[in-house]
Amino acid sequence: MTTTESNAAPGFRSRIRSLVENPVFQNAVMALIVVNAVTLGLETSPTVMALIGPELMVFDSIVIVVFTVEIALRIFAHGARFFRDPWSVFDFIVVGITLAPASDSFSVLRALRVLRVLRLVSAVPRLRRIVAALLHAVPGVGAIGALLLLVFYVFAVITTKLFGASFPDWFGTVGASMYSLFQIMTLESWSMGIVRPVMEVHSWAWIVFVCFIVLSSFTVLNLFIAIIIDSMQTLHETEQQQTVGEMTEVVHDEHRQRTAEYEELRRELQEIRRLLREKAE
Repeated sequence: MTTTESNAAPGFRSRIRSLVENPVFQNAVMALIVVNAVTLGLETSPTVMALIGPELMVFDSIVIVVFTVEIALRIFAHGARFFRDPWSVFDFIVVGITLAPASDSFSVLRALRVLRVLRLVSAVPRLRRIVAALLHAVPGVGAIGALLLLVFYVFAVITTKLFGASFPDWFGTVGASMYSLFQIMTLESWSMGIVRPVMEVHSWAWIVFVCFIVLSSFTVLNLFIAIIIDSMQTLHETEQQQTVGEMTEVVHDEHRQRTAEYEELRRELQEIRRLLREKAE
C-alpha cells in the first residue's frame, strides 16, 4: 500500500465516523426504529396484512438492509471500540437475530427484532438515568429478592401443612402453595378466590394470609421501591458532584490562564521599562 493510500484510509474512516455520529443520521435511524416497531405490530393484524401485507414485507426487507448497513458502518468507523460499548453489542445481536432465516424454527428469534426499539433508551437522558439506577440497584434488589423467596418458602411450608389436605389443588405441595401465595401477594382475587373458601373450612386461616400479605406486599415489595429510589438519588448526587467538579476545574483553568496572562503582561511591562531606561541613559 502506498503512502497516499495509507493516509486516505484513516481519512475515509474519519468521514464515516462523522457520518454515524451525526445527530441527523442518528435521529433518522431512531425514527426508522420506531416506524419498524409499528410495522412489526401491524404484521400481527390479519386485516392489515390482507390490505398491505406485501408492502409491509418489502418495507421490512428495506429496514433490514438499512440496519445491516448502519451496523457495518459503525463497526468500520469505531473498530474494536464498537464491541466495548454494551448498547452497540446489543444492536449487533439484534441485527444478527434479524438476519436469521425465515423458517419455522427461527420464527421466535425473528420476532425478537422488535427489541431494537430499546435503543431509544440510549437516546433519552432520563431513560438512561433510570436504566443506570436499575443496574446500580441490582445488588440490593437481589438481597430483597432472596428475602422475599425466604418468606415465600416459610409460608409455603406452613400453608401446605395446614391446608394441603383440605385444598390439594392450591396447597397440596410446596410448589402449588408458592404459586397460590404469589396470587395472594399480587392481590388478584385473593379474598374471594382463595382465602374465603379456605376460611369456610378453617375459620382462623385469615391470620396466616393477612400476616403473609403484610410481610410480602406491604413490606418486602416496598423495599424494592425504596432501594431503586435510593439508587436514583445516589446517582443524581454523583452526577451533581461530577458537575461541580467539572465547573471547579473550569474555574481553576480560567484562573491559571488569567494568571499566566498577567505574568506575561508583567514581563512585557518590565521589558518596556528596561528599554525606556536604556533610551533615557
